[in-house]
Amino acid sequence: MLQPLLFCYQALPCTALEPQVKRSIARPELSRCRKHELQLANSRECTEEAMELTKDSSITMNDGNRIPVLGFGTYSPEGVPKSQAKEGVKVAIEVGYRHIDGAFVYQNEVEVGEAIREKIADGTVKREEIFYTGKLWSTFLSPELVRTGLDKSLKALQLDYLDLFIIHWPFSFKPGDNSLPMDENRKVIYHSVDLRATWEVMEACKDAGLVKSIGVSNFNRRQLELILNKPGLKYKPVCNQVECHVYLNQRKMQEFCKSKNIVLVGYSVLGSSREKDWVDQTSPVLLDDPVLLKIGQKYKKSSAQVAMRYILQQGVVALAKSFTPERIRQNIQLFDFHLAPEDMEAIDALNKDMRYVHMKSISDHPEFPFNDEY
Repeated sequence: MLQPLLFCYQALPCTALEPQVKRSIARPELSRCRKHELQLANSRECTEEAMELTKDSSITMNDGNRIPVLGFGTYSPEGVPKSQAKEGVKVAIEVGYRHIDGAFVYQNEVEVGEAIREKIADGTVKREEIFYTGKLWSTFLSPELVRTGLDKSLKALQLDYLDLFIIHWPFSFKPGDNSLPMDENRKVIYHSVDLRATWEVMEACKDAGLVKSIGVSNFNRRQLELILNKPGLKYKPVCNQVECHVYLNQRKMQEFCKSKNIVLVGYSVLGSSREKDWVDQTSPVLLDDPVLLKIGQKYKKSSAQVAMRYILQQGVVALAKSFTPERIRQNIQLFDFHLAPEDMEAIDALNKDMRYVHMKSISDHPEFPFNDEY
């Protein structure tokens, strides 16, 4: 039951993103612009600069900090040894990932922190080159517990600060030591929290220097507007991390976030693991999609690489997860090809608004986000 809750891994118009994509070469003339790079719902223009995304590219968020466009997810299914998370993060850093996406409830932040510190110690990276995302779990959403939730992650990771700290889900569970509190009928025990009060403590954590940026995850438009319209708002959410892939391209959420200068971060960009407890076994396997396979043949790329490149070309930050060294290396090889307009259109047509992470068992929670259109 806990597994689907754990598995939570912007689109700006090209003209807005143009000065934000980090580059090391002189800016070219914009007359060579290609359609579909950083694709938007209402725009198909782009700049040559956007086309030149590299593994080191990043986007400037609304607080001035930068988020790398490609991240490495650290969620692991139940039964997978935590040591695999450590080794996976080490390999990811070695091959060039600098954005590491974790969470308290993944229960492997000790191992993830060890991997980060070891790669700092051996000179592979400096701390300031790593962008670590942590998440506030649902049992810590009460304002008086937000700092406790953050401190648990900092202690486990043995880091002085998080680069990004986000509210993992908008719904709250009964506070306590059990991450998934249940009653005698095996029903999750809910808790009522005003998300605006939670956000005020998130702002205080940023002011205290414990986190550099703050954001949200799995929020719908209504929940984002609740924060954005809060009287006395000090910091807007810098991002909304949501499920996003070729079967759920989140076009409406992309457009809304773009209008509010909020970065959209996509998890499950390759579909999901096929865990029987929470994934419908009749749901399609994204990486077996014939359209992706055919396009992959054209570029001599895997369906996974095509699916991830599609996400990046929309201006969405992509989070990829694998603990297999060869796949970790393969998943970062996205910057030596460019999907043509006709290929982007073919992949657009795959959208089904279909979620792998459906969370139906708690769909009666007052703050369940997926009951709204988006």
